[in-house]
Formats: sequence, C-alpha cells, structure tokens
Amino acid sequence: MASDVATTTGVLDPTCALVLVDLQVVTMSFPAAHNMGTVVAHAARLASSFRERALPVVLTVADLNHPPAGRTQFARPRAEVPSASLALSDALGADESDIVLTKSGWGAFQGTDLDETLRARGVTQVVVAGLATGFGVESTARQAYDAGYHVMLVVDAMTGPDLEGHDHTVARVFPALGQVVTTDEVLASLND
Repeated sequence: MASDVATTTGVLDPTCALVLVDLQVVTMSFPAAHNMGTVVAHAARLASSFRERALPVVLTVADLNHPPAGRTQFARPRAEVPSASLALSDALGADESDIVLTKSGWGAFQGTDLDETLRARGVTQVVVAGLATGFGVESTARQAYDAGYHVMLVVDAMTGPDLEGHDHTVARVFPALGQVVTTDEVLASLND
C-alpha cells in the first residue's frame, strides 16, 4: 500500500478497543483503491488478536436503507439493499463477545451508544480500521478524537474508493486525529 506518509509506531493503552467500520458484504463490493481481500484479512487478524486478549472488538454495520435525512447531491432514494448484503463479512469471524452496532450515519459514535459502552469497559483508546478511509473510518476517528479517546488508525486494514482520496486522508487528516500504524505494528504492540 504505497503512501508518502511514514507510519509511526504507536503505544497501545492497557484498555483499548478495536473498531472495525462497515466491513459488510455490500460495502466490500464497492470500488476500492486497495485489494479488499487483503484489507479484510488484516482486519480479521486484528480482531482475532484483540479477542485473544479479551479486548473489545466493535463491528459496525451501516444501515444503508435508512441514511440520515440531510440533503446531498447524490440521488435519493437509492435502491433498497437486501438484508443479506448488509451482513458483516464472514472473514471477520464475528464472536459472541463482539459489540455489534448498527448505525445510520458514517461515524460509529453519532446516534449510537458506543461511547457509553466503551467508557463502561474503561476503554481509553480506539484502534480504527475498515471502510471507507475518508468516510466511515475518518468520521469514526473524528468522533472518537472529539470524545477524548486516543486514536490509532490502521492504514493497511482500510481502503477507500480511490487512491487519491485514501492517500489524502492518511497524509493530511489522520495525523491530526491520532497515530497512523500498520497491522503488524498493532500486533507487535499487543505482544509487548
């Protein structure tokens, strides 16, 4: 995954949570700058490692059939998305211990009880990955940052619809919200 941004190895808080954004059957079928199989494989490795350490794993589901009411320049209403297509990717190996939340907006915090759920578990840091870099992932990272969490963004476990937008967000936005890391860096930090 080429980028002109150097990653910075981050430090994980003792009580951190993994937030995987919108890795659903339908969203994984959208055009992507990077190989979707690789992105999902990295996300699955992260989820497995967090589960092994009894750290929270949050899986978000975008309810594409009920988007926020605000006007946009994209045509609405769009075609109804079948419920099977809204399902999470089987590759994530969802576990009964996972926190699964459905959201209608881009970010995982707005309009959900995620903040309260994480705070009740003592979480001080979120590790964010998923789809799409400049949309759901960025919105979730902004909301987490604004709520006072330490934010870590796993650049090789996310992608966007085009390389230019992905690289812009990684280079210009993410460093202001937290630490930009790779899957291997997170896994190494978990093993420290």
